Amino acid sequence: MGEAEAWRWLEGANVAAPYGYWADGVDSGVQGGRPDLALLLSDRVATFSGLFTTNAVQAAPVRLTREIHRQGRALAVVVNSGNANAVTGEAGEADARRMQELTADAIGAPREWVAVASTGVIGVPMPMDRIAAGIRQLGERLGNCRGMAAGSTPCHERARQEGAPLAARAILTTDTRPKTWALEVDLEGGRVRLGVMAKGSGMIHPGLATMLVFITTDAAVEKAFLDAALREAVDRSLHRLTVDGDQSTNDMVLAWANGASGVAVLSAEDRRRFAGALTALLVQTARAIAADGEGATHLLTVTVRGAASEADAALKARRVAGSSLVKAAVYGRDPNWGRVLAAAGSVGDAFDPGNASLTMNGMPLLDHGRPLPFDEAAAARAMEAEEVVFELQVGDGPGAATAWGCDLTEGYVHINAHYRT
Repeated sequence: MGEAEAWRWLEGANVAAPYGYWADGVDSGVQGGRPDLALLLSDRVATFSGLFTTNAVQAAPVRLTREIHRQGRALAVVVNSGNANAVTGEAGEADARRMQELTADAIGAPREWVAVASTGVIGVPMPMDRIAAGIRQLGERLGNCRGMAAGSTPCHERARQEGAPLAARAILTTDTRPKTWALEVDLEGGRVRLGVMAKGSGMIHPGLATMLVFITTDAAVEKAFLDAALREAVDRSLHRLTVDGDQSTNDMVLAWANGASGVAVLSAEDRRRFAGALTALLVQTARAIAADGEGATHLLTVTVRGAASEADAALKARRVAGSSLVKAAVYGRDPNWGRVLAAAGSVGDAFDPGNASLTMNGMPLLDHGRPLPFDEAAAARAMEAEEVVFELQVGDGPGAATAWGCDLTEGYVHINAHYRT
């Protein structure tokens, strides 16, 4: 059975699709009139892995959750939107720990098992009175689900159908839509599920993890393998994503593996299938974030082949996807393909443009260095598609990779010129 046959998407599913997870979201009043505080909880302590921003300016919740990550076990994460709790000094550190303590009390667990994440405006003190009230509200909503550890099916179904969609909305900032889905994969010992919820629209660029992403699985996974699989999946998905070239202070990707399915990832084939499913889940996430880039009207997909290595192909593809000139041309439906070549040639290993070939949405534009005649009007019509795909062959090397971005519009400027106002 190949990778594509081993896993399948679960229609309409979300981060609570794997067994043993509960999620919910409430309106704490920080964003005003919409859910803005979320809780994601496993019914048992889970193997825990994560990747975090490498920005030197790191928000208080990032530093706190790094501590949880080092112990390799966790139970829950509490997430607020509307305030990043970044560059907020000692008060911000105390507020992050207060969120952790309040959540631990609400779920009846040690605070060391609770991660914290925040997203929103930088440099503004946390409205802790509203946050605290929201956490208490989440605890009350958990209420009758405290029997979840004993396998409460009604509680799990309520979390899947009602709570998890609210949680996926509560973590958004400038996003226009929630990003949550799930798949299942067949292992030698049985079937397991993986779910995700994510937010990301602006300040999206690799190094490391480029948004908030929360992954759940009911498989039993050893810590070392979960770390390695997450790193590889992120390198082939979220690290090939760019919206605006700006890296956030709050980025993190967190993963829980609670073993509630009773199925362990053991053999080499199991590991291959699980890693493939995790990568597919995060590729879907990367595509969705790019398509929902601030002000975007097109998803931009760039595939580079024939490079010296996969890493070089990924570098070139991401450079094209992040080029302001390419992004503006896509918005204007202008098949100015020279910008693609110029961007690819500006990074990584040199290549001979005389060997390069390029297509756009299947339309040949360049063949081994020879510009091809094409119908400008037909090319512009092809660029009206929701997804604009450039495929660039730079040589005959073994490296191939795909990166994702979006077009650059007046909407991006408008959103970010008035983000606080």
